Amino acid sequence: MNEISPQQLLTQMRAMSTELNSSLPTAVSETNGSGFNDLFKNAIEQVNDTQMQAGGMKRDFETGTSNHSLAEVMIASQKADLSFRAMTEVRNKLVNAYQEIMNMPV
Repeated sequence: MNEISPQQLLTQMRAMSTELNSSLPTAVSETNGSGFNDLFKNAIEQVNDTQMQAGGMKRDFETGTSNHSLAEVMIASQKADLSFRAMTEVRNKLVNAYQEIMNMPV
């Protein structure tokens, strides 16, 4: 069994922290506005992919052309439902924030 000494662990943690801190400003300092747009677009695409995969698994299970168990199909379906609900909540929060900003007195 490989044991890691506390000193080695501390050294690794410091190296990871330094790496994280050095990459953070480049990710945050994006000023062209496409960062949020790309992030939101990717999130929507991931939710869509999850729903399409779950739908395909359901269809394959119903027709008997799949090796997936009922539990796997149900889990995929629940993941798709949960991801859609989360995306809807994020959208609702963004719309509410936009409305609050638009209603602020100038």
